[in-house]
Amino acid sequence: MAALENVSRRAVLLGLGAGALVISLGLPSLAQEQEEPLKFGADAMPHGWRDDPRIFVAIDPDGTVTVTVHRAEMGQGVRTSIAMAVADELEADWSRVRVAQAPADEPTFGNQDTDGSRSLRHFFEPMRRAGAAARQMLREAAAAEWGVPVEEVTAENHALSHAASGRRAGYGDMASRAAEGEIPVRESLALKSPDKFRYIGRDDVGLIDNPGIVTGAAVYGMDAKAEGMLFAVVARPPVIGGRAVSHDAEAALKVPGVQRVVMIDPPPQPSEFQPLGGVAVIATNTWAAMRGRDVLNIRWEDGPHGAYDSEVFKAELEQAARSSDGAVVRNQGDALTALQEAPRKVEAEYYIPHLAQAPMEPPAALAMIRDGRCEVWACVQAPQVTRVRIAEKLGLPPENVTVNVTLLGGGFGRKSKPDFAIEAAILSREMDGAPVKVVWTRDDDLHHSFYHTVSVERLEAGLDDSGRPVAWLHRTAAPTIGSIFAPDPMQKLPFELGMGLTNMPLDIPNVRAENPKAQAHTRIGWYRSVSNIPHAFAIQSFIAELAHEAGRDHRDYLLEVIGPARKIDPTELGDVWNYGEDPARYPVDTGRLRRVIETATEAAGWGREMPARRGLGLAAHYSFVSYVAVVVEVEVDEAGNVRIPAAHLAIDCGPHVNPDRIRSQMEGAVIMGSGQALTSQITFAQGRAQQDNFDTYLVPRMDTAPREIHVHLVGGEDYGQPLGGVGEPGLPPVTPAITNAIFAATGQRIRRLPVGNQLSS
Repeated sequence: MAALENVSRRAVLLGLGAGALVISLGLPSLAQEQEEPLKFGADAMPHGWRDDPRIFVAIDPDGTVTVTVHRAEMGQGVRTSIAMAVADELEADWSRVRVAQAPADEPTFGNQDTDGSRSLRHFFEPMRRAGAAARQMLREAAAAEWGVPVEEVTAENHALSHAASGRRAGYGDMASRAAEGEIPVRESLALKSPDKFRYIGRDDVGLIDNPGIVTGAAVYGMDAKAEGMLFAVVARPPVIGGRAVSHDAEAALKVPGVQRVVMIDPPPQPSEFQPLGGVAVIATNTWAAMRGRDVLNIRWEDGPHGAYDSEVFKAELEQAARSSDGAVVRNQGDALTALQEAPRKVEAEYYIPHLAQAPMEPPAALAMIRDGRCEVWACVQAPQVTRVRIAEKLGLPPENVTVNVTLLGGGFGRKSKPDFAIEAAILSREMDGAPVKVVWTRDDDLHHSFYHTVSVERLEAGLDDSGRPVAWLHRTAAPTIGSIFAPDPMQKLPFELGMGLTNMPLDIPNVRAENPKAQAHTRIGWYRSVSNIPHAFAIQSFIAELAHEAGRDHRDYLLEVIGPARKIDPTELGDVWNYGEDPARYPVDTGRLRRVIETATEAAGWGREMPARRGLGLAAHYSFVSYVAVVVEVEVDEAGNVRIPAAHLAIDCGPHVNPDRIRSQMEGAVIMGSGQALTSQITFAQGRAQQDNFDTYLVPRMDTAPREIHVHLVGGEDYGQPLGGVGEPGLPPVTPAITNAIFAATGQRIRRLPVGNQLSS
């Protein structure tokens, strides 16, 4: 079947039968108090966390260690980083460590959603404990075998030894006996001190998946195969909520290779992660399916969103942002009075268009149904959600659905929504259970995404005689992600507000934030760093404008407005979410924010003389409980073309598990942010996305990407501190740093994204 290594019940049983050590997770007590205290972090996630090693660690008789990874790999290196945490505490030889991908099974593995920059944040310590427990079980097995006290047995570099007797054994020699032992009590585990780390915190480990990726052996969603597999493409309604009124199935069936044409009913709205409906063409190869789709001659009924137009909606959002009818989501002091009484007032509006995640690998999924069971291979970020939604659609119990998680060729939040996997399951059922792979083209991906929300951000500030802000008003008007879950929600959810708006840590006495109503006219979904993008763009651009108005250096002004180093309870700012983390453990720390600003500006040579039409721009942001500052150097030629000679990014994300992956994630964020700033947007006309492929949805190419990217890791030495996020927090400050640099180079302020041709003469 599919060329993909996964953990299955059969494999586990075979492993035990072969004498392998298969050590699994312990479940927390199911006994609950009548009134539970508030839960945070992994405790608050569906199915929580596990740290008992029986499922996460397996040791074969030959000593090969297999670490089962329950999070999806999409280039962020999570399979490597989780294996590093386990292997380090296990004292394993890295050259003998392998990884296997867990299928969807949260009751066993704990939460499996790969989103929110929390895989290591939530599972670094549990995975360390899993490795330490396995090490202790091996030591106890050796001690029993040799008849010596366990305290005298050393586990080091894949071997067990007893100094007094000179006895020595490999891990594989003790695997079978260790598998029979009891799992150590969690509180008894002795985790290694950081000075003893072999892999954690090191730069030279390398991606464990690199050999497979380089040789082409790695299996992505597009690569999954099964004997007798059919291929399908779907013509989906071009407008959200639309449906096919008629189509020409006969024309499609005349295309050689086409087997069947299937109607997929549109879901009721809001549709959550359900397929959009439409007409599927199933064929013996992808090309035939595509050619069959081309001749369907579908007549569509567009429904209530057929008039959606980006420019018209922009004006509606601007009108909403200029009104005082929005919900007050933060109110500190008396900002309205202070604005009226301030000697100077500055105001600005910022526009951010829809964006598509556009992962290099478009969505793809293979499904087949046999004997009342469905098996799926898919590039999904949320395997348990995929499992449950497919089970509901097919009328099966969830335990009869197996979701095998392939590698993801990028995700950025798009693959958290399993509509494409549900399509594959539906079409397999229509073909009597035969394996059917649904393939999305790039056009499909751009036309039918769960888009990042469009937004208008209006800011007003009152300045005192020294130019310092004494009043701050921020209105944010944008459709909410909640619109895919509930009918007609018109305002942002607390988690969207808590992404740089309600938790803004500026030292300003009077702050007011309002959220006017905005209706969604297309599917809105998670996109890397989510609502931090519009909030950071607006706030960091506006601070630069205030600094210019006050005649001050931007860096000095930003540090002054942030204020002295202090730790702030986010609930005091009006943020009830705090990325799901305990505010006592994760306060907003302005000292850390100041430090990344100082690091990035010093590294970039802030304040140096710049040639004509060159400039430095700065922005900083707190998100996903990490702190990032970016300084970008831009060059703008006479025709308005923007080039980025260099970018310096400083990040404080707490302890560094895998520094190489932190750097690569930040480099990717700088490149992605440059696309957001300069070229990328999704626009709508007559309810339809207007961008078809990468010729119109412009992402950075080699000639437009930053020439140099320097990443500076701040802090990270204290492994007793909680981890911050890495995958998402690098992105929000990149775009405002670029547009601030454009102003420094040209004197032209950018308030609408993307820059596009705004600088052309």
